[in-house]
Amino acid sequence: PPASSTMWELFALVLVLGSTTRAFLTSVPAASLAEFKERGFATIPQALMEDEVSELDGPFEYVMNGSLRDTMKRDFCDMSKSWDAPFETWSIINGMLPSRYHGALKETAYGRQAARIAAAIFGEDAMRFDYDQLLDKRPGKTDAVFAMHQDMVYWPPAELTANETATVTVTLYLDDADDANGCLRYVPGSNTAKTLRHHEPLLSGSRDEGHALVTKLFEEDVVSLAPAKRGDLTIHDEWVVHGSGGNRSPDRSRRTYVIAYRHKDIVQAERDAGFTHSHNDPFNWDSFRDGNKGGGETAPPSAPPPSAEGDERSVKTQHPLSREL
Repeated sequence: PPASSTMWELFALVLVLGSTTRAFLTSVPAASLAEFKERGFATIPQALMEDEVSELDGPFEYVMNGSLRDTMKRDFCDMSKSWDAPFETWSIINGMLPSRYHGALKETAYGRQAARIAAAIFGEDAMRFDYDQLLDKRPGKTDAVFAMHQDMVYWPPAELTANETATVTVTLYLDDADDANGCLRYVPGSNTAKTLRHHEPLLSGSRDEGHALVTKLFEEDVVSLAPAKRGDLTIHDEWVVHGSGGNRSPDRSRRTYVIAYRHKDIVQAERDAGFTHSHNDPFNWDSFRDGNKGGGETAPPSAPPPSAEGDERSVKTQHPLSREL
């Protein structure tokens, strides 16, 4: 009958549209790919469907309410405060390597999407999962600030892997993010020099106090906001200068889930040295900069990071973005 025929045609159309949408989402849009390569940062709008995002809400809450705190130890912390800050005072809740600690995060639609993005950018067999991370900027926490930095400052130096540093860090937004609740900010094109700028410990000039590092901005740096919607992804590389502001919203969190893929040679070199990105690892980034490949004593946590060679441009010594993003 005609009515039945129409119904089946509509059903078939829904199937076709659904499969087309998912097929599109398995690749990186050309515009996003171009921005990633040229600017070091790009947004992929609505890369996951609502059901794929909502399956993460429960596991996110379970990890970030402190349920696994005793097991995670320093992998559950506030990235903006000292290691011993009381939980009730935290502004940026950080859950490092959550899929290591919570089985519900080991196999997710988002994880598969991040792997596809890495393969689309760098090739099918070039990249490996390196680490994942949950972040929650609590409402009304104006000090929930990620200082401006380059990711490479936290990782082994390029010479450890013959200057192979290929990285794509994928960030999924579980909340809408804008200037008010602390969306990401970055310096477009700051990745092109592939040079590590000078960084310093954020707290009291020592990494004994906390994990975070900060770099200053050059006079010519222009900072761009990167607002996002729930279900959007952003991608950035290892050299782009980026950070984020505090959460001025009285009632909105800014929750994100980060997954980083790096070149397989880098990941292998890290693991061979015993470096897993855990804050509980027996040594930190300083070990690599002292040439320690594992098995020996590590550099003092307060050892200052190296200055970036050839980066003698004037800096914005008092520019608020250097420390408040």
